[in-house]
Formats: sequence, C-alpha cells, structure tokens
Amino acid sequence: MIQKHTKSVRAALLLGAFAAVGAAPAFAAAPLAKFQAPGFYRVMLGDFEVTALSDGTVELPVNTVLKSSPAKVDRALAKSFLKSPLETSFNAFLVNTGGKLVLIDTGAAGLFGPTLGKLAANLKAAGYQPEQVDEVYITHLHPDHVGGLAAGDQVAFPNAIVRADQRDADFWLNPAEMDKAPAEVKGFFQGAMKSMAPYVKAGKFQAFSGNTDLVPGVKAYASNGHTPGHTTYVVESRGQKLVLLGDLLHVQAVQFDQPEVAISFDNDSKHAVSERKAAFAAAAKQGYMIGAAHLSFPGLGHVRANGKGYQFVPLNYSVPK
Repeated sequence: MIQKHTKSVRAALLLGAFAAVGAAPAFAAAPLAKFQAPGFYRVMLGDFEVTALSDGTVELPVNTVLKSSPAKVDRALAKSFLKSPLETSFNAFLVNTGGKLVLIDTGAAGLFGPTLGKLAANLKAAGYQPEQVDEVYITHLHPDHVGGLAAGDQVAFPNAIVRADQRDADFWLNPAEMDKAPAEVKGFFQGAMKSMAPYVKAGKFQAFSGNTDLVPGVKAYASNGHTPGHTTYVVESRGQKLVLLGDLLHVQAVQFDQPEVAISFDNDSKHAVSERKAAFAAAAKQGYMIGAAHLSFPGLGHVRANGKGYQFVPLNYSVPK
C-alpha cells in the first residue's frame, strides 16, 4: 500500500513539473538580429599580415551584365545554389609588412549604393586607424574602389600616399574623356575625380607606369583591359605569394569555369578576358594564393585547373598564430 502511494505521489509530482514547464513563459520570440560580425579576416603571408576588409555587398543583375545569355548564366549560378540578382561582395585588402601599412583599394563609401561603405568601420574593428595607413594602392579608379579615399572633401587617410597607374589617372581624371563618355558612365568619372581630388590637391597622389616595385614585398603589374590602367598587386614574403586581381573577375560561379565570359563594365573586353585567362593559368600552375574584390568575402583562396576551365578553392578558416 505504501509502495502504491509513493508511486502515485511521484506521478503527481512529474505531472505537476510538466504542467509548470508548459505554463512557463516562452523566450524564443526574440527579434531576428540580421547582422554579421565585423567584416575582416586575417591571414599570415610569410612575415606579412594580410587583412581582408569588407565594404559590404550589393545585389547585381549578373545574368544581364555578363556577356553571355541569361539562361547560361542562370544555369551556372544554379550549380552553386545561387541566382541573379546575385549578392556580390566588395572587398579590399590591408597588408602590414612590418615596415609599412598598405591598403589596396578603399571600397565605395557613398558612391555605389547604401549597402556599401563599411570599410572604414571594418578597418577600425580589425584594430587599425585610418591615420596608420602609409600607402593606398588602387587597382583601378572605378567608384567601388576609390570612394573610400575621401571623407567629404577631406582625405580619409591623412598620412597616406595614394598610387595608381598613370593610364587610369589620365583616363578617369580627364574632363575631356568624361565629356565623350556615355551618360551612364559619367558618374564613374565624377566619382573618381571627387575621391582623388583631396590627394591631388595635397600632392599625395603619385602615379606609376606599368610594372613597378612599390614598397619591399609589394609590386604592381599592369593588367589593363577592365580599365585602361587596371593593375594587379603581387605581395611576397618568405617565399609565399599573394596576387590581388582587382576586377579581373566579378562572378565566381561563372567566370572560373568560363573565363571567356566578359562583363559589360570592361573598357576592353577582349583584353580583359586575355588577362583573366593568363592570371588563372599562372595561379593554377604556381599554386599561390589569390584575392579579388568581388570574390565572396573574404575573397582569398587558390585556383586549380578543371577541364577547360578552373576551380576556385577558398581558404580554410584559420586563426593566425
């Protein structure tokens, strides 16, 4: 009898506990956060520290701006579980050589849509201040690469020298070229002129011509086609190599497998395709790391041959030691 009574008490207690749980308030209705961690990612390259910086993302109608049929582009995107419009990364890269702090491209700031302009905040989140940047190297003078140079009509990097290829400067900073340009491109000229003006005025813009040694461990290589003076930057330390391709490619899911597919933003599509093919072939053969402005953030990885095309292999996530 006592045993039966004990069992009944236990059952009652359990039922009471379940009832109490059921009556407890629910805490799962918290609002969705809808933001990521600060957009920086850091790797070591020999003795150099390289930090990828996100300026944000923009949805691009890639099935219409790529020079291929929309149906072919859509099929290529679908293989990577993507579709158009494609949320596209806008990246820049900070190289700390130990002797110099070099920023390669600066993002768009306010020149290319409200979802960009995050580079300055991400630079600070990564542990650096704009005043610490010694040199800024520009792959080309499109607005999403130079917009971050200026803060209003002031320099955003007050102690930095800005460098870019002379051919790009001669084209994008030339009012006569702007006057000849189609209406939809004039904004690109205006953005370049506005962003570069404070540095030109202060004597802090130094153009170079073609392949040029810049600071120890960083070289510029001419890769024109996307723009008249488009430049890739090669970073090397202790036998390790990183090639920053700028806008030699825009759509990872399409242009690695089909490097012959150009984009309507190219100044000279034929030459841009040739430069892209050469860059992929060299990276696949030599095995060095690449980075690019519009690869999915952080935009760093390796290239390997894949039939008639190539495959991009993103870096494995790691914590610098």
